[in-house]
Amino acid sequence: MTNMSAGVALSVASSVIFGGLYYLSTLLHPLSGTEIFGWRMPLTLPFVTAFMMLSGEWRHVQDIARRLKRHPALIFGLCLSSALLGIQQWLFLWAPVNGAGLSVSVGYFLLPLTLLLVGRVIYRERLSTLQMVAAGSAAIGVAHDIYRFGGVSWETALVALGFPAYFTFRRVLKINNLGGLWFDMALMSPVAAWFVLTQNGIAAPLNAAPRLYALLPLLAILSAAGFIAYIVASRMLPLALFGLLGYVEPVLLFVVALIIGEAVRTSDLLTYIPIIVAVAILAVDGLLQLRRMARMPSQSRAPA
Repeated sequence: MTNMSAGVALSVASSVIFGGLYYLSTLLHPLSGTEIFGWRMPLTLPFVTAFMMLSGEWRHVQDIARRLKRHPALIFGLCLSSALLGIQQWLFLWAPVNGAGLSVSVGYFLLPLTLLLVGRVIYRERLSTLQMVAAGSAAIGVAHDIYRFGGVSWETALVALGFPAYFTFRRVLKINNLGGLWFDMALMSPVAAWFVLTQNGIAAPLNAAPRLYALLPLLAILSAAGFIAYIVASRMLPLALFGLLGYVEPVLLFVVALIIGEAVRTSDLLTYIPIIVAVAILAVDGLLQLRRMARMPSQSRAPA
């Protein structure tokens, strides 16, 4: 298998794993969404740490630790970065347990569009014609939701706006690497564990549902596997193709939300269809970019 094929397989595998985690959270009763988040973070961190040490990525953690020693005030920025990611990780596990799976999946559909807008407004990146059309199509869906409800759901808005804020803040702090992500998870883990200890504790849920002895380690292993597959794929694939494959995950989250019993009403279609069309347009734009990239080497070898 070539690096390209392996990268595609790993990217799709990570999306499938995260979709599986979305469904797995509904099987962890009597744990609440907050408790599932509380168990997931501390259990996943050791697996991620082991991967980083074995793959040579631990140097990024060491670099940030040296910066922290020179500039102790950096800890406040690291804590805020961890909080921004922690909110998203909590929502991902809370939503399917509380009937908000579709709202969160729509947020993930909108995320590529909001990232485009952040790139345009903050970083002055130029948008292609298709990207502008996609943004317009998504705006129709959002406008329909605002017309019906006076605004989009808070779950959708939190994903669509929260992740761009997180990514932008990481750039500002210059921690947009695996070391920064490790600090996010490490600082998040004690808070997550606190949620477990202050709600129903450790023993009570396990005694009430012995299957959790197997499902909670599975939660941690799948979380780490999805993370590792995602990171390895990001290094094996061209950025355009990696971004294009990122659209697989929101589709799977949408499907999982339907499987667990959430329903799309007829009145919802004018919200969902324009947003899904927008993502499809972005996918086409990504494919065209890949085709242009594939042609560039042959053009550069052409005689003048």
